[in-house]
Amino acid sequence: MHLVDATQSAIELDERSEDIFRQIVEAYLTTGEPIGSRSISKVLPNRLSPASVRNVMSDLETLGLIYAPHTSAGRLPTDQGLRFFVDALLNVGELSREERHQIEGEISSGASAVDDALNKASVMLSGLSSGAGVVLSAKQDLTVKHIEFVALDPGKGLVVLVGEDGTVENRIVDFPPGTPPSAFQEASNYLNAHLRGVTIGEARAEIDRRTVETRAALDELTRKLIEAGLASWSDTATKGPGTLIVHGRGNLLQNVGMREDVDRVRQLLDDLEANQDMMQLLSLTEAGDGVKIFIGGENKLFSLSGSSLVMSPYFGNDRRIVGVLGIIGPTRLNYAKIIPAVDYTAQVVSKLLK
Repeated sequence: MHLVDATQSAIELDERSEDIFRQIVEAYLTTGEPIGSRSISKVLPNRLSPASVRNVMSDLETLGLIYAPHTSAGRLPTDQGLRFFVDALLNVGELSREERHQIEGEISSGASAVDDALNKASVMLSGLSSGAGVVLSAKQDLTVKHIEFVALDPGKGLVVLVGEDGTVENRIVDFPPGTPPSAFQEASNYLNAHLRGVTIGEARAEIDRRTVETRAALDELTRKLIEAGLASWSDTATKGPGTLIVHGRGNLLQNVGMREDVDRVRQLLDDLEANQDMMQLLSLTEAGDGVKIFIGGENKLFSLSGSSLVMSPYFGNDRRIVGVLGIIGPTRLNYAKIIPAVDYTAQVVSKLLK
């Protein structure tokens, strides 16, 4: 499995410090509670006195890896400490054959369309964690099945696009004054004869490539009609909010304690579901094709909620990133379990899209 953008810290720990730090992190990931020197001294492979453990803990605190909450004498890992643990100490294994089959079955079973599969992926990811399963599908450049030009008022017309997936969209476009009705029919016939099965971007590029042929086959008004119609889509076809699917928001609300934390998580989820800043999720993954992990304040979109984000992109036929999926959860996620599950889920969704 491939992790990307892991922050390789220059921090180096000796064996004793590593053992104690690992106990603090694992206690936090398991219980969410701080752990004290006396409890650590009892479980270390090489027994140390509580006083010796406290000395090491003091050094770890100086390094910024742990801190003491004001309500307890124990210690918790900082966001920086969790990042160091994930990057340097976490053992991420591979999923078993049974676990892979389970993921494949849950996503593929009864999925009659891509949206069904993405919805099932979100539900499945939520069930794996104490967080929310998130799937973002970027708005795609439709593949053309049929284009129709329809005259409306003088100087205006309607362009209707039918995609291969059954999607129907339309645009009202300004056309050269005096464009005859025959030009609308001629433009429709020409595009449907030459450009079926390509995307809008490819259609525009093909029309540009066919400049000489188009000029010979069509009059000037029809050519301008085609150019205006295609331009109305090509500037916006791959832009826009896309589709966001979130399942398990209740998990996040159950895993925060203080009222202000509940309010922050609720605001985060409301912002996501209102499509605010959600395209940041997609941009976070564009630099590579592996799992990306953001902990606490490392990502401004989630820093206020004290959440972690484990995400992986999924791909279309041309290996172009068409969306991201993963889990938003408390910083004490079971990273060893979540990371390979998110990675394999993205692989399954990519295969379905192909």
